[in-house]
Amino acid sequence: MNTGSDEPGEVAVAADETNAERGLGSRAPKFIKARRALHLSWQVGVFIVGLAVVVAGVIMLPLPGPGWLVIFGGMAIWATEFVWAQLVLRWTKRKVTEATQRALDPRVRRRNIILTAVGLVIIAALMAVYVWKFGFAMPWNIKE
Repeated sequence: MNTGSDEPGEVAVAADETNAERGLGSRAPKFIKARRALHLSWQVGVFIVGLAVVVAGVIMLPLPGPGWLVIFGGMAIWATEFVWAQLVLRWTKRKVTEATQRALDPRVRRRNIILTAVGLVIIAALMAVYVWKFGFAMPWNIKE
């Protein structure tokens, strides 16, 4: 069986494991990294494209559209070239994973369902009092 190395003591690592924790830094092709001016213009281009995507995501936050998803997409574009974006993206992935695990906890789900039910009962009670007192009139049409 070939482990990928003839040296004793080395352990072969699966390709999935190496891609999961890739090193920080530029992912530009080698011929671009070899020329400073080309690499700098590559970084400026990546920054502008990432900025356009992030701005589009920010615009989508109040408007219909997948705002946060687009913002994270812009961060992923930046992360192909900038270490600070790679670190922010790793931190964000870790926090999203932790939140997902917490949300899937049965006790937390039960608590959230109970809180939602209590909130809906309170809203229904307030709406019932409003309809009882004013009928189906809109608030701006009430003369009192």
